[in-house]
Amino acid sequence: MTDAGKKVKQARKLSGLTQRELADHSGVSVSTIRKLEQGERNGARMETLRALALVLRVPTMSLVAEPSEDGPTPGTQEVWSPVREALTRPLAVDSEEAPTLEGVADSVAAAIPLYRAHRFGELATVLPHLICDSEALGSEGRAERLRVLQLTAGALTHTRQFDMAETVLRRALDDATDRMVTAATINTLCWLLMRQGRLDEALRTAVHWADELEPRISRATPAELSAWGLLLLNVSAAAIRNNQPGAATDALKFAASAATALGRETRPEHEQMRTFGPISVRMKTVEDALVRDQPDRALRLAASLSKTPRSTTVPSASVRARHGLDVASAYARLGQFTEAFGKLAEIQVASPEWFPNQSPARDVLRTVVAGRRTLTPEMRSMAQTLQLVV
Repeated sequence: MTDAGKKVKQARKLSGLTQRELADHSGVSVSTIRKLEQGERNGARMETLRALALVLRVPTMSLVAEPSEDGPTPGTQEVWSPVREALTRPLAVDSEEAPTLEGVADSVAAAIPLYRAHRFGELATVLPHLICDSEALGSEGRAERLRVLQLTAGALTHTRQFDMAETVLRRALDDATDRMVTAATINTLCWLLMRQGRLDEALRTAVHWADELEPRISRATPAELSAWGLLLLNVSAAAIRNNQPGAATDALKFAASAATALGRETRPEHEQMRTFGPISVRMKTVEDALVRDQPDRALRLAASLSKTPRSTTVPSASVRARHGLDVASAYARLGQFTEAFGKLAEIQVASPEWFPNQSPARDVLRTVVAGRRTLTPEMRSMAQTLQLVV
């Protein structure tokens, strides 16, 4: 029996439930529960463990033997090997063309749109030089070096290269002196921890820094409100996934207060990757409803986003795409497979380099495949793109 299987069995026995009763209440098949408890399965997806934990009234992480960590898709590490090399052994700088602070700043500014547009292949060719040049600037280039490290860590996390992403983030935290820049780095770290299934650690980290940076709203600057609000969204996301709905609700309520104080979606100077405001909070309420297994409510909340006042600043491409996956998942859970697949196809077209790295996209497509008698050529093609194993 695996450690996860032992934990499920122990929690089930303590709750007084049979395997059949646990299956009926959780929606997880009795076959899956039996195989897990008997050690015929090495583990289960976080979504499965959360469903079991909800019925057993225990934190999700108490059923996890080890953090879940999907690796990068084939070929990713080869594309990013120059970045890894630059991080561990910086490239030599031509003394006759030594980098300047202005030149590096301009290059970083040019790289940010590549990140926001999910053009990771192009970004992988640019980052080794940016890493090298920002390092060569020494103490003078601290601010630009931090921006480069944040970009690198975000791209590595998107492409599921979690080990190196965490190393880069820890380096950035060691180098950070500004509270707002630290908050931006912490937000990326929390996102990374949640992608790995390290929910307890993500929650502790987000709560600590949200407490540290809590402003007096009546006097807070937009940057302070954004930093605090984004940390609260991470508190909510980690808490709801770890079956702590009260903490999630409280964090989301305070985040909404910060967003209301701002009045519009904003991208503060210290945040290269994220925006914060009413749209971000509303998107998070959709995610929250979905994790609570309320797909009807998730779709209603998503539809209400159209009523949010328009802003010249919109959430990043990854946030919008992740919200789209939540909508697709809600459709799939309600048996609306055509709508679910249509949403997946829309996201794939908009973010072709981001899409193959998304486990939730595979989960949605797996549900669509299971619910249909036959698959269209487009569905089969997407299954290959996502390397779906049904």
